[in-house]
Amino acid sequence: MDQLIEFGVFSGKLLIVFLFIMALVLLVATLIMKQKLKPDLIIENINEKLDELEQTLKSTLLDKKELKNYLKEQKKKLKDKESESKKTPCLFVLEFKGDIHAHAVKELRDEVTAVLTVANPDDEVLVTIESPGGTVHGYGLAAAQLIRVKDAGLKLTACVDLVAASGGYMMACTAHKIIAAPFSIIGSIGVLAQVPNFHKLLKKNDVDYEEISSGEYKRTVSILGEITEKGRAKFQEQIVDTHALFKDFVGSSRPQTDMSKVATGEYWYGVRAKELNLVDELMTSDQYLLSRKTDAKIFKIKYQAKKSMSEKISDVLGHAAVRATDRITEKLMETPRL
Repeated sequence: MDQLIEFGVFSGKLLIVFLFIMALVLLVATLIMKQKLKPDLIIENINEKLDELEQTLKSTLLDKKELKNYLKEQKKKLKDKESESKKTPCLFVLEFKGDIHAHAVKELRDEVTAVLTVANPDDEVLVTIESPGGTVHGYGLAAAQLIRVKDAGLKLTACVDLVAASGGYMMACTAHKIIAAPFSIIGSIGVLAQVPNFHKLLKKNDVDYEEISSGEYKRTVSILGEITEKGRAKFQEQIVDTHALFKDFVGSSRPQTDMSKVATGEYWYGVRAKELNLVDELMTSDQYLLSRKTDAKIFKIKYQAKKSMSEKISDVLGHAAVRATDRITEKLMETPRL
């Protein structure tokens, strides 16, 4: 009898384990299915979002009679919009948040391609830019993606709410019009290169280092090798040439800007940037979208690439490392604060 009881208890435990494993398998399968069904291109109707915000507040602030009249009026406006929808231009909103390597250009290029497949000549693209700059080739490619919009004959507007410096401003200046928040950071039209060198430390500890190259300027400066005057001079020449290209790019995009005043590597807040013709108007992206609510169909376009589980875990760890680095940098950097 005891053996039967023990067997029954064991069977019950085994059943519980089996059911738990099955539930786990079903959960994983559901998540995988959701991931497969999730679209790469996310489209958000900004008009509907703004209307919902307005209606939510109105439903609280108005009495029953006023609310009834308001909803009736809104219904009439909606019918009028539907009848005129074919004539109403579209405003496509793209968002670029850049890091030092301009990794967001991967999504930007697909977003631009998607817009160009459906846009009409009277449509507009608004790109919100947030970036302190980074690699020349990365931001050069990002700027080239925005030039595709202009080449297609569409109006391009750039908006800076926080910062568009260096490579970020290179992107912004491609637009027909730049709008910026009053205290956003604008400019930094300059080039910087920092190379730590451990040659003296290696030499002090009798550590040999060999670098074999072909071509006189294949390597001008390096981390471990000795930096010669000739190599340093060539490296400086390359930096100056890159700065000249940067200035030419901004100057051709914004001929109204005096490059002798702005291409110094300095940055300015939005108010001062407008005085220097680095931006055209002082306004946040929220203000601009609200001002276009009645005369344009506004859609936010976001390309979201599917990622494997390992990539998702890597992203989480990477973001945590970036946040930690940012906190250390904030403490070390002497940055003006309010």
